[in-house]
Amino acid sequence: MTERSAVKPRMAFVMDPVESIEARADTTFALMLEASTRGAEVLYLPPEGIGVREKLTARVQRATLRPEAAPPVALGPPFEVALDSLDVIWQRLDPPVDAHYIHVTQLLGLCQRALVLNRPESLLAANEKLYAMNFPELMPATRVLRRSAELESFLEELGGEMIVKPLDGRGGEGIFHLRSKDPNRRSILETSTNFETRWVMAQAYIPEVRSGDKRILLLEGEPLGAVLRVPADGESRANFHSGGQPARAELDARDHEIVARLAPRLRADGLFLVGIDVIGGLLTEINVTSPTGIQEMSRLDGVNYPQRVLARV
Repeated sequence: MTERSAVKPRMAFVMDPVESIEARADTTFALMLEASTRGAEVLYLPPEGIGVREKLTARVQRATLRPEAAPPVALGPPFEVALDSLDVIWQRLDPPVDAHYIHVTQLLGLCQRALVLNRPESLLAANEKLYAMNFPELMPATRVLRRSAELESFLEELGGEMIVKPLDGRGGEGIFHLRSKDPNRRSILETSTNFETRWVMAQAYIPEVRSGDKRILLLEGEPLGAVLRVPADGESRANFHSGGQPARAELDARDHEIVARLAPRLRADGLFLVGIDVIGGLLTEINVTSPTGIQEMSRLDGVNYPQRVLARV
């Protein structure tokens, strides 16, 4: 940990435009609100404001959090700060992890004093789909491929049913539930792989998803809490952005086994707040960029989880 301000900590949030915030669902908003409640100076840091002007600086705005108002975040006039004059910088940009995301994160990696969460170099290394492949024994049958013939062969190995998803998607975007009897099978694979120019992750379909995709939030490798994301009727995707509904979830023995396997690596890589997805006792993803679900967990469990997160910073 770096040395903190003895008076009023300054916390900046690198995030998508505040106009898009949903006050009752957004995890970043919940963290900002808790930071404000704890007496921190909360700053909105739009990524385009970051630059090296003799030293690493950014144009920021003070944020006033108003949970019941519209808009829920009121911003003051912009001003410039040296990033290393801040105590904590939260990198909470949503995927895709494209050139824009990479450059923002690389710039944050130049900070010497400010604590950046999650650690920039680990965000760049830990692709949200591929990072889970460090633990293949915890996962369903999985391949990362770009040739349609190989993907079709894998589909048949799996009995004619699988999930195909992009490596850089978010919120269920671009995910297909593929069946061998689907007459659009080849067209879907062409679209997913952009005509064999882009890798995709193919995974065995897990029928237990109908009961819910369990999102488990981990704080410094320890379980913070969990929420089930239950897909809507006729929908294979359980993500909240795709219409999934939250339901209360308990961690079972298998969940604790998965967490115990992941924890040492997450801590070593400086991944402070992470969301893992578990379906039917199998790990499907490790989300490191801007994991969500904390507000749904808090409402269902009656626990102020953002308070627990900020207490560890």
